Amino acid sequence: MIFCYIDESGTPEIPGNTSHFVLAGISIPVEKWKICDIEVNKIKSNFGLEGCEIHTGWILRSYVEQNKIANFQSLDAQTRRREVEKLRIQELLKLQKGQNSKSYQQTKKNYRKTLPYVHLTFEERKKFLEEIASLVSNWSFARLFAYCVDKIHFDPNRARNTIDEEAFEQLVSRFEAYLQINSKKSKSAKYGLMIHDNNETISKKHTEMMKSFHKKGTFWKKIENIIETPLFVNSELTSLIQIADLCGYALRRYFENKEDLLFNLIFKRADKKDGVNVGVRHFSDKSCKCVVCQSH
Repeated sequence: MIFCYIDESGTPEIPGNTSHFVLAGISIPVEKWKICDIEVNKIKSNFGLEGCEIHTGWILRSYVEQNKIANFQSLDAQTRRREVEKLRIQELLKLQKGQNSKSYQQTKKNYRKTLPYVHLTFEERKKFLEEIASLVSNWSFARLFAYCVDKIHFDPNRARNTIDEEAFEQLVSRFEAYLQINSKKSKSAKYGLMIHDNNETISKKHTEMMKSFHKKGTFWKKIENIIETPLFVNSELTSLIQIADLCGYALRRYFENKEDLLFNLIFKRADKKDGVNVGVRHFSDKSCKCVVCQSH
């Protein structure tokens, strides 16, 4: 049995607030699951993040309060957290008095999402993610699958599916192909299960799509080795979904901003056939010179 953990990065809406939408999946053999979970949690522990979710986008934000605290880097973790929280409470009280409900609610959300990481400087947070990505790059048994859509080149009037539907069908097809090839190599059936970050807006849609794939196949593949419909789980409780989050973020930031530090590490795990990248696809125009398109 092979698990494929799935998460998305960016928005599928056109134009939305990102130029790319990425659906990424990282596959792990079931017998390796516990080892991976232990290794991820060990790195978390080294950075004081035991039990915390790896949400890459929130981790890499700028926390302006840290810049306002004198000698922040020299403070211990407990003092750092206390001083940041003090400034945040002051800011929320100020926004309440200003009666700007929208700004207050958004700021409150930002503080809640970033609270687990405020004891780490930006450089420490970046180092944490680099260590996680480096760990993943060394998982020789893992495979990365992803469909990355440049929305500028996606014509909804000509497409069979919406962006997120197309990405899901592509991901299912690539994971199924991987399972079929490995079944032939090992001369025994390899089955896979997809485990998705729990998103209420897409869970029903992807469940219905998977039921259809089991009956009729995808546009490219007959489904023989993926079992059941996707399981939807809370990413806060599942380390490997958090790894999929990191992979999706790293891919999107590479396409949008040419940020390649995390990308170069996780892309090593892209599924390959005869040395050619078949696991990660970039939907763009034919002139694209990115690493993904050139390796396809």
